[in-house]
This record gives sequence, C-alpha cells and structure tokens, in this order.
Amino acid sequence: MDVLGKIARAISDALQDPGKLPGALILCGVLEAAAALSLIFFRVPGGVFLHHGESYYGVLIAVVVFGLAEAAVGFWVSADPSGRRAIGKIIMGLSIPPLIVVASLG
Repeated sequence: MDVLGKIARAISDALQDPGKLPGALILCGVLEAAAALSLIFFRVPGGVFLHHGESYYGVLIAVVVFGLAEAAVGFWVSADPSGRRAIGKIIMGLSIPPLIVVASLG
C-alpha cells in the first residue's frame, strides 16, 4: 500500500508542476504494468472473475499495454514538458482507473 501512496503523491505533484509530469508518467506506467504482470503470473482469478478467467487475463493484459504506453508517453513528454503538458495530463488522468483495477485485484 505504500507504493500506492507514492504513486498518488507523484500524480498530485505532476499535475501541479510540468517538470515532474514525465517522471510521474514513467513511474506510474511502469508500476502499473509490473503490478498487472505480477497478478497475471502469481494470482488466479477469483471473485467475479472466478468462472471468467479469460476476462480477468484480458483486463490485466490491457492494463499492462496501457502502462507501457503511458511510460512511452512519459518519455515523449520529457522532450518538451511545457509544450506537451496537456497530453501528459490527459494520459495521467486516464491512468487512474487502471491503477484502481490493479489495486482492487491485488
């Protein structure tokens, strides 16, 4: 849970300071992808996904792809943080639901 606190702090700081946005995008993207991959390999579907394992793995694979894309956007934004801030903020906002999904499944 400490990792979620660090991610929340990074998101909050990034939305206020354009210089911190690329780092937050990269951090959040990599951690989302890593957490989703660990759930794929080390957790079996349960709860609502008990009889729908393919949906469980589909959702987690989508989170991995989104996390890697978010990290790539972070590198892209780092080339011009002030000019690409709007796109970075949109991607940062879109990263919150996948983060919630991974946190709730983990």
